[in-house]
This record gives sequence, structure tokens and C-alpha cells, in this order.
Amino acid sequence: MRAVLFSALIALAPLGARAAPEDAHARALAAGYKAAFLCSGLFNAHQTAEQIAADDLEGIYPEYQALVRILPAKIDTAARTVSVAFDAKLPPRISAWRPGLGCSELPIGAGPQVIARLPRLAVKPPPGDPDARAWPDGDRDATAPAPPALAAAVARLFDAAVTPAGGTTTAVLVIKDGAILAERYRAGFDLHTPQRTWSAAKSLTATVIGRANQLGLVKVDAPANIPEWRAPGDPRGKITLAELMHMASGLWTNGPGNRTDEIYLGGASVTQAATMMPLEAEPGTRWRYSNDDTLLASRSVRAALGDGQRAIDFPFVQVLWPIGMRHTTPETDWQGNFILSSQVWTTARDLARLALLYENDGVWHGRRLLPVGWSKFVAAPAPAQPDTAANGGPGYGAFFWLPGAKAGLPEGTYYMNGNRGQFVFIVPSKHVILVRRGFDPAVGARFDEARFAREMLAALGS
Repeated sequence: MRAVLFSALIALAPLGARAAPEDAHARALAAGYKAAFLCSGLFNAHQTAEQIAADDLEGIYPEYQALVRILPAKIDTAARTVSVAFDAKLPPRISAWRPGLGCSELPIGAGPQVIARLPRLAVKPPPGDPDARAWPDGDRDATAPAPPALAAAVARLFDAAVTPAGGTTTAVLVIKDGAILAERYRAGFDLHTPQRTWSAAKSLTATVIGRANQLGLVKVDAPANIPEWRAPGDPRGKITLAELMHMASGLWTNGPGNRTDEIYLGGASVTQAATMMPLEAEPGTRWRYSNDDTLLASRSVRAALGDGQRAIDFPFVQVLWPIGMRHTTPETDWQGNFILSSQVWTTARDLARLALLYENDGVWHGRRLLPVGWSKFVAAPAPAQPDTAANGGPGYGAFFWLPGAKAGLPEGTYYMNGNRGQFVFIVPSKHVILVRRGFDPAVGARFDEARFAREMLAALGS
């Protein structure tokens, strides 16, 4: 009861907040936003409701901000669920947590009886305390002496004047030759505190696909395995997995950026929503950033694995646990599709481990997890590029970004990029990995990631 009453108090703050115009759909999605982030923040990250309200629930999309502040939330710590009421005629929006798989959002109108049908993880993590294992498999003996200039450069990133108005840096990690030379966290965060990756998760999708390719389960140059497109004559059935990874499916999106609120916030499944979009351009000829392309690529791997428990367990057994990513939680929709375009909760160190796998061309302790040359594949410019690339701005590879000539970074650099300031740079020529996590505003001013990378490399003397 104490948690329920406490949650309600947070829902009413700050005083004087005004709701958005009355819109049943917006209220349902705003309620889903609040339920999802409270659930994941509480039960994945073990943060307080106050922390989540201040970080994850502020600086969000303007159309939901006022509603998220006032819709009442009920936290059930025993059941590990969060419910947010939004309509007197319908059940509240519910997000329910499961070990390993985090929080899953129930569809609009679904009651708590649906929770029993949510997918579960069948496999167990490897035995032993990861903290006791040496870096990078664990967290022991991870650090090495750093150049004096590096600490000052990292400290500067936590200065409010450096981040966009209303933003904040939560973690910075600098790695050279596999050793952590600098690591700093904002108050309330440490090496074990996960945050949502947002679109940095797309690079994890590339890794899951790479592992499936190495095992002979998928072929990137072959048509994606999307069961919903198998009707004779469906032109979408020709879209290749590589074209999805290059953001060049040619599928309709609701504008550049392809907001997928129905899946992220509304409880729609990937198989229900992402697979239904029509084709509007020849595959491979147009670059358009699309969450759906990522969700469909992940759907293709799931179908190749048989849509069952094997598909649920695969990322853990084949990618996350073998490289020590023990503090990473990829979340699913209520029908068991991983939402690997955004909904992954992980730590700065786990993101660094993922980057180390790429720096080593997919080899971990002598075991090849990704195909030979996979790192070069994801970092090679896609056949169709964003408009920014023509003027020396950011380009795109295969679920990784390319900095572009204007960034002033070493040739061959590529990076993971997520909303609200999630960046992981891989600089192969310098054997350097740079991680920055934050809570920047969802719209408006943006953290200068290229400047961050340049300053860290300069402080390293690289």
C-alpha cells in the first residue's frame, strides 16, 4: 500500500502541470509510456520512483509530457507490475516484469489476466559471480592508469553547461587496448545501473543477426524470413535482411524517424504492426531511418529459430552471456517478439563489451561469434545513404552510424546511436572505445557526440 500511495503522489507532481488536450488515444499512449518506464526503471534498474520521474519521465515527447505527469500510477512491488489509469471505461495500462526479459506492455484494454501468457526465459545465466571474474568477462581488474588530461576531459562532460538544456550525462567510459582508462557516473548511477539504450539497441540487433549468420541460420543477402509476407506475389517478400539492416526496405513509414508508438507505448505486437506496412519504394534504393526495419530484421531471426522458446533464449545463450553482458535486459512485446530497435536496458560496461566484440572482429577469447569481416560489413557505407552524408555529415552502415568527414574523427570510426544521448564509438585504428550515456531532451538541442569523441581522443593523445 505504501508504494501505491507514494506512486500516486509522484503522478500529481509537479504542481500546476496541465494535461494535453483531451484525446483518448494520446492518453492511452501516455499511460503506456509511464507504465513502461516506471516498470523497467523499478525492476530492471532498481531505481526509486522519484529517480525515474526525474530522469526517464521528463524531457520526453511533448505530446505526452503533461499527461505523463498527471496520470496516476499504481506500483505492485510483489507482482512487479505498474498500472496507469487513463480511462474510466477501460482497464489501466499495465506493464509487467519477468526475470531476464524485463517489462512487457499489455495492449490497450488488456487486463491483468494476460500477464500469465507473457513469454518467459527458460535458460539460466552461467554460474558464478560476474563481479569476481576478470574484465571484460566480469568486472574485476578492469582499469588501467590514465593520462592526466583524460580525467579532466571526462569531468567536463558532467558539467551542466556541456549538455543540452535540461539534459544530463549519467555515464562516461573510455577504453584503450581493452582496458578502462576512465569511468565516471552521475550520482545515483554506477557500473551496475542499466539505462534504456533507445536506438543504440539496433547495433545489438546487428550482433544477433551476425551470430545467426555465423551459425548458418540466416543469410543477409537473402530475402528476410517474414512469415506475414509469404503470400504469392507479395513484393515485400523480396526485401533482403541486408536491406533492412541498411534502412533501405522501401516500406512506408510515418515520416522520417518512423516513430513506432503503437508498439513501444500502445502494446501492439511487432507481428501485428511492423509487418503490415506497404511498399512505397524499390528496396535498396532509398535510405529512410526506420524502427520497423529493425523490428522486421529481428522478426526474421525469430522466424528462422521457429518462433518458440529457442528464439526467446537465443540472444542470451549466443550473444549476451558469452561476452559477459550479464547486466543487459532485452525486452519483448506481449507476444514474444524482442523490441530490439529500442527497448534494451543495459549498462555502460555492457555496451563497452559489445563494442569490444566488434573491435576484435567478432572473436571473444578465441571463439568466433560473428562471421569473418562482420565488423567491416556493419561499418561499410550502405548503398543508399542519408542526405546528411552528401555534405560530410553522418552516414549509415548496417545498424551502425558512420561519423562523416565533418566529424573530424579517424577513418574507419563507427558508432551506436540512441535517443536521449546514448553513444558508443568504436575507433579501430586507435583501439579506442568511447561510451556516453545520458538523459538529453527527446527533442530540441542535441549533445554533440562528434565533439565528445574528438575531445576524448585528444585527451588520450590519440
